[in-house]
Amino acid sequence: MHPNAALIDRFYQAFARRDAAAMGACYHPAVRFHDPVFRWLEGDRARAMWAMLCERGQDLVIEHSAVEADDATGRAHWDARYTFSQTGRKVLNRIDAAFRFDGGLIVEHVDTFGLYRWARQALGPVGAVLGWTPMVQGAIRKKAATGLDAYLKR
Repeated sequence: MHPNAALIDRFYQAFARRDAAAMGACYHPAVRFHDPVFRWLEGDRARAMWAMLCERGQDLVIEHSAVEADDATGRAHWDARYTFSQTGRKVLNRIDAAFRFDGGLIVEHVDTFGLYRWARQALGPVGAVLGWTPMVQGAIRKKAATGLDAYLKR
């Protein structure tokens, strides 16, 4: 297994254990993270996002697969199963991840998933009817950013 593939594997094994410190140790100090909700997070803010998700994900189950990497880039697929705390609804989020590496660490991590698909599951009828709209997707992003800000302040 390529060392960068092993790094991706370690990252997701730590996530499955909800070990945010071990996840953060896989990241370069200047890491950049992007997904449809959090957009671009850098450095400690990216690590804090994972710590927040690990802490809040009481019934979080992570499964990863299809890990591939070379000296420069990598990818993986991962599924997250959890209860969305704001609505009590069950979510299965299927995510494809792309990575770039520097010095044996992840320097860029981009997760891709359907935000509308997520909204239909997490928000129920409101998400099914309006989850595709820029207004609702913007509200999801704003609430996530506000939650991360509050997490960082404590």
